[in-house]
Amino acid sequence: MKPSSTPVDQFLASLPDPPRTELVALDVRIAKAMAGADRVLWEGAMWGGTEQRIIGYGSYRYVNSSGAQVYWFVVGLAMQKSHLSVYVNAVENGAYLVKRYADRLGKVKVGSANVTFKRLSDIELDVLVEMVARARDLTAQT
Repeated sequence: MKPSSTPVDQFLASLPDPPRTELVALDVRIAKAMAGADRVLWEGAMWGGTEQRIIGYGSYRYVNSSGAQVYWFVVGLAMQKSHLSVYVNAVENGAYLVKRYADRLGKVKVGSANVTFKRLSDIELDVLVEMVARARDLTAQT
């Protein structure tokens, strides 16, 4: 998966409604919380080989387990077949932020670094924005 040349707003405009309205509403809130960070559409195969299109906010580099340097987004927003996903690639005190905020996020499913939910009304948006802003602050320090 890598950054695409497709503008994020063009990608969003191409989506059917729903879920475009909900994705746009999330994009506005996440972009505001990540103020000053780049906002780029990432495309390609994700882990497990599925093709994805993810709006990435911010970026960082890290060394993976094979020793390769990897460029990745701090926060990502994606539309899946039956749900929306927000990826938060930030750690505090040895734990992914998603795990630290899990009990406050609402009617969601939580993975290590991602939150999935069926509709915008299922997630506590203010808590999500708080978590995204914390991810921005943590990754700005590295």
